[in-house]
Amino acid sequence: DPHGKFSIDPQFGIIRTKKQLDHEVQSIVVLTVQSQLGDSPVYSSTQVNISVTDINDNPPMFFTKSDKVTVSHTQPPGTAVYIAHAEDKDSGLNGVIKYSIASKQSDAFSIDPSLGVVNLTRTVVVEKQQEYTLHIAAEDCGSPPLTSLLMLTAINLTDRRLDSLAVKIVILDINDNSPSFMSSPLSYVMEDVEVGFLVHHIVAEDPDEGRNGQVTYHILSGNENKAFVLDKITGLLTTAQFLDREVQERYSLTVMALDDGSPALSATQVLTIIVLDVNDETPGFLKQLYETAVHENRGPGEFVVRVEAVDRDAGLNSLLQYEILPGAGYEKFKMNSDSGELVTAASLDRETQEVFSIKGSPSRSSTAQLYLTVLDENDHSPLFAKTQYQISVTENLEEGSAILDLSASDEDAGLNGEVMYSLIDDTYGAFAIDSVTGSIVTTKALDRETKSQYTFRAVASDCSTHFPRSTTVSVVVHVNDVNDNDPVFLQNPIRVFMPAETAVNETVATVRAEDMDLGSNGAVVFNLMTAETVFQVNVKTGDIILREPLAPKNFSTQLLVTASDQGITPRTATAVVIIFTEEQEEVISFSHSLYEASVPENSAAGGH
Repeated sequence: DPHGKFSIDPQFGIIRTKKQLDHEVQSIVVLTVQSQLGDSPVYSSTQVNISVTDINDNPPMFFTKSDKVTVSHTQPPGTAVYIAHAEDKDSGLNGVIKYSIASKQSDAFSIDPSLGVVNLTRTVVVEKQQEYTLHIAAEDCGSPPLTSLLMLTAINLTDRRLDSLAVKIVILDINDNSPSFMSSPLSYVMEDVEVGFLVHHIVAEDPDEGRNGQVTYHILSGNENKAFVLDKITGLLTTAQFLDREVQERYSLTVMALDDGSPALSATQVLTIIVLDVNDETPGFLKQLYETAVHENRGPGEFVVRVEAVDRDAGLNSLLQYEILPGAGYEKFKMNSDSGELVTAASLDRETQEVFSIKGSPSRSSTAQLYLTVLDENDHSPLFAKTQYQISVTENLEEGSAILDLSASDEDAGLNGEVMYSLIDDTYGAFAIDSVTGSIVTTKALDRETKSQYTFRAVASDCSTHFPRSTTVSVVVHVNDVNDNDPVFLQNPIRVFMPAETAVNETVATVRAEDMDLGSNGAVVFNLMTAETVFQVNVKTGDIILREPLAPKNFSTQLLVTASDQGITPRTATAVVIIFTEEQEEVISFSHSLYEASVPENSAAGGH
């Protein structure tokens, strides 16, 4: 605001005028307004465009207050004898001029209300009155309208017949003056005018008389595309086709004014026509599809992309404002209406929505598509289906048997969501896990009697190259029993000494056996292998009871006692019980002093 025509309230930002504005001097004012918070050195600015609206404060103005023109009886009706031209500095309807004859002494003349061309309505004959005074009014179309007057004197050159003799001396004109242009060399026209619109009135004067002073107008150059038509008599320049400022905004026409003398004299003028812009162009984005990506979990204000559109119009008509069209997820983004810069308005979560499709639009109006992919951050740990896994297996599994398939899911993408498995804690060499599938397998034969339960932890880790995340789960493996152990006698053979007078039903000895298996697999019962009448064994306790009186002295016997578990397929052990009286002691001895045998290598365990 170099001329100080405006003021602004520093607190409320209200802009007021300080001086009177003049549309004809400056129709558009562009102000830059700055805002500042306290004494902070940081400020922001915005542009305020003020259009000064025209009022009808300028009347039409003729170039001269009065003028003269000559007419002759040789001129037929319809002959243009004069062109009235006035200019009005106002705009729009306030500057549109209509011509009329305000007062006239004869009906021999008429005027074109738009062009100001004065024509003869009939042939002028010898009359008493040789001069005609016409008051030509130029009135604009404002509200209220303003008017100016021009006094035109028309002189009748028709000869009179006189009844007296007179000497008439005529000074003959020679063509010694070239036409000179009186009209402006600069004109303006809006680009949306219709064909036939009056662009400019070219006026040239020649002080010579008769044909020497009759001027015609011609375009010499600059109209190669035939955009304009020039009436060679009136000098009225009109459009011959539609104009487009975006195709050509300036025309330079070389115009010639040529008199009708012999030889003819001429003058030239370069007429510059400026085509003024109207808002007839639609903005267009430089790209119809923008594709970009942004990381998830970033705070609001994260830069996404800058879109750009262009408008071929000029001035305010080419200033663009950008906005986001409503759509799914559009509220999570914010568009700078002036720069077209798109930023996030909220933190994004790829696992909630990975892809956004956004439409942006500048005013008057074009759209572009933005395809936005949210890039994954490693913000999720792998998750197991359970917090603890318990499984029971039998101890007779073969090495390499799969006992449990672990599975963990990770909502992240790519390496951030790819899961690898491992075991921590000591598994005593009994288990391993497939790092890819999560399958836990045995790495050796299990023995419940050695270890009946294993507790360890499995880890699911993602494959992120930057701060990988992991989750741990507890795994408890219970080893179930199978009947893989024979009963074992605590003593074998058993030597029993008993008195000969031992009473019937007296317990003479007790056999003991253990089985390391569980349940029925480890529950032992006792039996005699051969039928026996003298002795009986208690099935549960292993007590050997005398059922009949002993024979005479020197009694001895050997009992074969079996200890069997109660598994589905029972396992059995045998013990020898040697019973003799105190008077008779039997010596136990091997039947051979040396036993020899051979066994092939790689024989299975338990082979006889």
